Amino acid sequence: MKIRRKDLRNIAIIAHVDHGKTTLVDGLLRQSHIFRENQKVEDRIMDSNDIERERGITIMSKNTAISVLDEKTNQQVKINIVDTPGHADFGGEVERVMNMVDGVLLLVDAAEGPMPQTRFVLKKALEMGHQAVVVINKVDRRGADPELVVNQTFDLFIELGASEEQADFPIVYTQATTGRAGDTPELENDLKPLFDAILAHIPSPEVDVDKPLQLLVTSLGYDSYRGVTALGRIYSGKIYAGQKLARIKLNGEIIPEEARYLYVHNGLDKEEVEEAEAGEIVVLAGLEDIKIGETLADPEDAQALPSIRIEEPTVRMTFGVNTSPFAGREGRWGTSRKIRERLFEELRLNVALRVEETETSENFLVSGRGELHLAILIETMRREGYEFQVSRPEVIFRQDEDGKMLEPFEEVHIETSTESTGAVVEMLGIRRGRMTDMREMSDGGVRIVYIVPTRGMLGFRYHFLTATRGLGVMNTLFHGYDEMVGEISGRSNGSLVAWERGTTNTYGLKNAEERGILFYGAGVEVYEGMVVGEYSRADDLTLNVCKKKQLTNMRQSIRDIDVRLSTPRTMSLDESIEYLSDDELLEVTPIAFRVRKRILNSEERSKKVKKAKELLEGK
Repeated sequence: MKIRRKDLRNIAIIAHVDHGKTTLVDGLLRQSHIFRENQKVEDRIMDSNDIERERGITIMSKNTAISVLDEKTNQQVKINIVDTPGHADFGGEVERVMNMVDGVLLLVDAAEGPMPQTRFVLKKALEMGHQAVVVINKVDRRGADPELVVNQTFDLFIELGASEEQADFPIVYTQATTGRAGDTPELENDLKPLFDAILAHIPSPEVDVDKPLQLLVTSLGYDSYRGVTALGRIYSGKIYAGQKLARIKLNGEIIPEEARYLYVHNGLDKEEVEEAEAGEIVVLAGLEDIKIGETLADPEDAQALPSIRIEEPTVRMTFGVNTSPFAGREGRWGTSRKIRERLFEELRLNVALRVEETETSENFLVSGRGELHLAILIETMRREGYEFQVSRPEVIFRQDEDGKMLEPFEEVHIETSTESTGAVVEMLGIRRGRMTDMREMSDGGVRIVYIVPTRGMLGFRYHFLTATRGLGVMNTLFHGYDEMVGEISGRSNGSLVAWERGTTNTYGLKNAEERGILFYGAGVEVYEGMVVGEYSRADDLTLNVCKKKQLTNMRQSIRDIDVRLSTPRTMSLDESIEYLSDDELLEVTPIAFRVRKRILNSEERSKKVKKAKELLEGK
């Protein structure tokens, strides 16, 4: 018999990047008295990953739990909270956690309104029938217009096909940084109105504790004492520590298992328990080979739950063994065996990722949901001590039933000044973009929406920031697959390439600086075929940046006394990936990343370029 567990709520907090989602979770945790009075707690507690803190985004979904008093029933209610990523490239995380919850908090900035990533995550929640509590955050922000934002949010719900019940959402206004909330923009001194809205409007789990056990594994982790941990929601029945289980694999095979250790979330910690009932989100430890999407069930009646459906990747890169002259100097692990082990281990946790072996044992084809998705994996591996090289990102094409070639498209939302609008429109036009909306914003800027082939967006962000002088804001959202739109021109500038191995010096670099933009200053060790700058023309230029001035006892000009170089352009990992052309690779080590040519030898490279030109002219 099904019952409502009124002592429990399972919610996910969803929002666009930087709308204050993780900060709001901080406030909920503090005001539910999870921490001691004298306990020192960092801001953005849930962003435990160093990369998340540096970039200011949530990458991996995380679980926590708080307990509050329901004044209507005078009963303590446990609220399981899942903090979800706000970027579409990590949509695999979002699709997983929506299986665990019964409702969502939709956090919207009071000045910016619903943004592209909000659309993506909200669409997933509405498709699963979840009820939403809309939280209008940052009501104290300059330019905030809560009334307009509420109307925009309602329009978004209708556009995404919300039911009448879903569109009739409750609204709470908050200021997450100070931990205040209210039923109107006039806020109270704490977050009690938000707690009340969760209890009143997020449905409690409807469960059947008398049915056989069914638990869907939605996330994996690792405990240094007890091995692999599996997180999931109990859909029916009960589970006990030490209980015999049936693990139903994705292919339908049933394997005997045991729930050796059982935990539930309590604040930021996991609390070991003896049993848990349907509706609860639990963590099991000691299941070594378990995978996301598998079902844990009663051995006497093993019934599988529907597996998690993840959208297919749209972009791929080649990961391979580092073949540069500096290979083995800076990394801890760099063999093909170690790289292969690491990539296939990532598949266990990162369900939106795909890894394929290639014809050579030294290269692997890695596919993801976008450039950022793959860049985060590269950065993570680099920090773990891996050394490898990656190719330029490329899109994944498909064929329809009629044999037509299809390619992925992105919905691109841009905010920029009126002065740079013309340049942005021209750049997206060259990339075969199609404008669908353009409107002025209240602050005098312009908001533009384009549908652009993913091919055209590869390497676009750096040029966009240059054109808007770093003030433009761009967000992309996967739109879908459509017919190919033809050829798209690539990078317009070539590279300045080092002629020989050695150490750069001011005299050699001065000659290179007159021909383009340098990536390195003096005193940097380089090798033949390494890219040291961006050429001002379309082709590549090979030059000697290690060349030294011949010493004499004569000085021809006073300018010879002090040669000054401009500050080199230091590129981040994301910019380096965007910069790559088809004949270049990115060497990634724990210490540095270097752009290099696929063919390092200058003569061999020149012959290949010459042969390619001859073939082109022959056509």
